[in-house]
Amino acid sequence: MRTQHPVKYSQERLMKVLLAPQISEKATHIADKNGQVIFRVVTDATKPEIKAAVEMMFNVNVDSVQVVNVMGKVKRIGRVIGHRNDWKKAYVCLAAGQEINFAASEQG
Repeated sequence: MRTQHPVKYSQERLMKVLLAPQISEKATHIADKNGQVIFRVVTDATKPEIKAAVEMMFNVNVDSVQVVNVMGKVKRIGRVIGHRNDWKKAYVCLAAGQEINFAASEQG
């Protein structure tokens, strides 16, 4: 088993790692079923960086992070063919009893 060494990241970098929470029916279902929260993150973010950023910003304990590279769709407008940007999303598994409530933070 690998031993994890505490890695220090600059606070400035951690503030830039998380772009936005992914709010959708699928994200809500996953949050209820698995206790995971989905975030849109910068494309060069690593799992340890994402974990440190979530723990710093929301004061929760993170068990694990899974990352998905989402490929941009090819779109066509008339004769012009374009391509949407690729992006990365992170499934953050929170420790038991922990949760992040985005609806409450918007109100107050």
